[in-house]
Amino acid sequence: QVQLVESGGGLVQPGGSLRLSCTASGSIFNIGVMSWYRQAPGKERELVVAIDSDGTTDFTEFVKGRFTCSRDNAKNTVYLQMNSLKPEDTAVYYCFAEIAPANDNRRQYYYWGQGTQVTVSS
Repeated sequence: QVQLVESGGGLVQPGGSLRLSCTASGSIFNIGVMSWYRQAPGKERELVVAIDSDGTTDFTEFVKGRFTCSRDNAKNTVYLQMNSLKPEDTAVYYCFAEIAPANDNRRQYYYWGQGTQVTVSS
């Protein structure tokens, strides 16, 4: 069974940095776009960045210049490096991926991770 597992969240002071990781495990044929979303209390889940299998990224405006995203296809892992963090970045960060499982590789399915809490506070 395919799963996404995030790690790296925590508490950080404003201006600090955190690096999130998300690894896909299970019987996987291929992985397409991988993305990071976040959801703050009382708000809707929003896209932070999407990264294609060739490394092309598409960031939302509010994190451009502060966050970077990369992926290691050999490890089925995507990373989110968050710098210059602000209190308004506080949220649960979710990994999302389009994955074709090995037992049904004709199409890709959508998978979500369980989320990791990021809190930016002094």
